[in-house]
Amino acid sequence: MNASAPAPGASGAPSAPTPPSGSRITVVVLTRNHVRQTVDTVARLTALPEHPYVIVADNGSTDSTVGLLASLFPQVRIVQGLGDRGMTGFNRAVALAPTEYVACCDDSTWFAPGALAHAVQWLDEHRQVAVLNARVVGHDEREIHPACLMLNATSPGDDDLPGPALANYMAGACVFRTAVFRTLGGYEERLSHGGAEELAALDVLAAGHSIVYCESALAHREPLYRWLTRAQHCTHARNSAWVAWMRLPMRDALAATGRALVVFARQRSLGPAGFALLRGAFWALRRRRVAPAHVVLLTRQVRRAERLVRAGIPAMAEKYDRAGQRAW
Repeated sequence: MNASAPAPGASGAPSAPTPPSGSRITVVVLTRNHVRQTVDTVARLTALPEHPYVIVADNGSTDSTVGLLASLFPQVRIVQGLGDRGMTGFNRAVALAPTEYVACCDDSTWFAPGALAHAVQWLDEHRQVAVLNARVVGHDEREIHPACLMLNATSPGDDDLPGPALANYMAGACVFRTAVFRTLGGYEERLSHGGAEELAALDVLAAGHSIVYCESALAHREPLYRWLTRAQHCTHARNSAWVAWMRLPMRDALAATGRALVVFARQRSLGPAGFALLRGAFWALRRRRVAPAHVVLLTRQVRRAERLVRAGIPAMAEKYDRAGQRAW
């Protein structure tokens, strides 16, 4: 259960901040115990020329994050959770977004001036697109996030779309149609620390929407990476296998399970992680709803392209392998 800012009009409670007049996009910032980074990010977002409505989704911070934000940015709405809910912290905040579009980022990521305007224009002009993945760069724009490079390099392309078609997206640097996110029901609680966006992407595509990589939607991230722990490696691999069991044909689910077991072995956690995977498989199978053929084909094309990129471009593959040890 979450606690949030008091509802507007509640007896004796202050009203929630009012969205800027004419704003068509909300930015939701996910944070937990990163007060300095969050203050810097919110300061940048509130200064954008697009004047987005900003909501901070706080995952139970125990430092001064909430109090300091409330004093420095009275125009920003703060939605407080009682604990670390991972990516599902986005759910309550997006439910409160009063705009047609919502951009999601974490406390180390911010959108460049003009990026949100480009995103709104793209989504206005291409109604079949439900999600835009931003181009994520370092603070000085000299280095692009390897995940963006991989998404772009492995897109099968689609002449009917305004950019590279994607089978997945980066949850910490994307722009959603708010109604689509709500229709999905938000991110799955059990996948909150890895894999939730994979499931959401498959469901977005299955519903007939598209996901596109948008070069002009520029986001900065500082630092560009963070290292994954051994447990996080295993969690991501396990959850990816669960997603495959929920939405992909049997051969794809078995392949994802095999990849997960390889990760567990490399992380020297084959027994405990393998048991957790098996135990959760029954939960995943109860939620099994295989995606349409065109979605399955897209995921297979992307997976095949990933293998070719890793095998055929050694320098790039090495960079991706290093990036595989990192995450948002």
